[in-house]
Amino acid sequence: MGVKIANSSNIEDLVQIDREVIGDDHRREFIRMAVEEERCLIIASEYAVEGFLIHDKNFFNSSFISLVIIAPSARRKGRASALLQHFVSIAPTEKVFSSTNLSNQAMKKVFEANGFVQSGTIDNLDDGDPELIYFKMK
Repeated sequence: MGVKIANSSNIEDLVQIDREVIGDDHRREFIRMAVEEERCLIIASEYAVEGFLIHDKNFFNSSFISLVIIAPSARRKGRASALLQHFVSIAPTEKVFSSTNLSNQAMKKVFEANGFVQSGTIDNLDDGDPELIYFKMK
């Protein structure tokens, strides 16, 4: 198992994982652009890509993890933690932010287990399900 920068040969695997998790492939272009811009990390076993993380530096000039997706068959095996830890270690800024919905108990636990602290809330993105902002200093 290892974390590395995604390349164009990974795009279909990433879209398939995303489709498996959210039910469609409307983020195909978002994923493709992140891969082309080298803003996407993957975690893979010797057999398959098991998850990915997309990041940017557009959150008040700080690193922001905009998406972490793990294939259902690879969950609860430390894949999300490995991606987060690797990204924090290579982040281009000292501050790293991310977010998840209040209802996403699993991701909240992953953030907290990896030393991220809650740093605010954004209302009105998803009706009745506030977005929690998480923060970690590199």
